[in-house]
Amino acid sequence: MANDNAIEKVQVVIMAKQNRLVPRSQVAALPVRQGADGRWKVLLVTSRETQRWIVPKGWPIKGVPDYIAAAQEAREEAGLFGYVQKKPLGCYEAWKRLDSGFELVNVRVFRFDVEDQFDTWLEKGQRQLRWVDLDAAADLIEEPGLSALLRQIKPNWEDAA
Repeated sequence: MANDNAIEKVQVVIMAKQNRLVPRSQVAALPVRQGADGRWKVLLVTSRETQRWIVPKGWPIKGVPDYIAAAQEAREEAGLFGYVQKKPLGCYEAWKRLDSGFELVNVRVFRFDVEDQFDTWLEKGQRQLRWVDLDAAADLIEEPGLSALLRQIKPNWEDAA
């Protein structure tokens, strides 16, 4: 594990020297539902390669509004359908793992109110899914920016419950 971190740092330095620190954009859906206990739950999915807990996210789609692209990610990665908000909850920066190394991305996160889940979807069986409360989601997610965003929005959602 420590060796992996050293490799990641070297790749980051190499990319920085190549002047690739201007972040590209990504979009993410934050799938939510209110539990029977009135508490908000977030659906986390695992990344396909490293099995880290994340939310559905991907690259914007040319000619498609970002909130719709985020909803598409929720459908492809977790089989979800529901209602997505047009205005993002916030954004965060993260390092995206690519075949060529790491790239800095700025991720805009859109709330996705889950209505239900399809029986089958594009990436079914490739990822694990887990419904957790906001605190647990913030703890499980290893991306500091996303974790901080969840902690930031939590008080507002608890007041609405």
